[in-house]
Amino acid sequence: MKKPIVLGINDGLVSNLSLVMGVAGGVSDPGIVLLAGIAGLLAGAFSMAAGEYVSMRSQRDVYEYQINLERTEIEIRPEEEEEKLAQIYEAKGLSRDEASTIAKRMMLDPEIVLDTITREELGLNPTELGSPWGASFSSFIAFVAGALVPIIPYIFGADTNAVILSAILSAVALLSVGATLSWMTNKSTIRGALRMVLAGGAAATVTFVVGSLIGMSIST
Repeated sequence: MKKPIVLGINDGLVSNLSLVMGVAGGVSDPGIVLLAGIAGLLAGAFSMAAGEYVSMRSQRDVYEYQINLERTEIEIRPEEEEEKLAQIYEAKGLSRDEASTIAKRMMLDPEIVLDTITREELGLNPTELGSPWGASFSSFIAFVAGALVPIIPYIFGADTNAVILSAILSAVALLSVGATLSWMTNKSTIRGALRMVLAGGAAATVTFVVGSLIGMSIST
């Protein structure tokens, strides 16, 4: 599982858990909590998807602009680009004559020149600039997967124990997410799992207390 997907799951889990706990602290009607949880899931998922699309689209536009700029320079300043290629290969350890020979031969195919300069000078892979729609869809699904966990007990009709079950399921999910992230970064899985539970639990506790205080002030 890729790290961005795990982070998306974590975002959905923590944010919707906090929302559910905040509403559950203020009201006793499980239907209202479920409605709030579903609303939070949808709002967060669409927001994340839209933000990811815009971010990826903007990033791709910048990369494509840089590549097109290099393409234009190859067309109007071939001598400069040939020299640039020679310097690239000379920096890799070839002699000046060898680098110049390779650069001259490469200039016969502008697309190869563009690909080489894009990779070596811009640090970009022209075939892997990222898909805005793909990133948006992945972000949406990941957020939904995480945000769904706290409302599962409410979906299946749990009443008095719904808050407790929601907290337990979310704690297990937080442990799993924390352990997975730590494993992906070669860190202690136990420490990562506990850290994630403490962070998510603290957020949920604060919102539950605030929700309870607001609920009491409204009812009085």
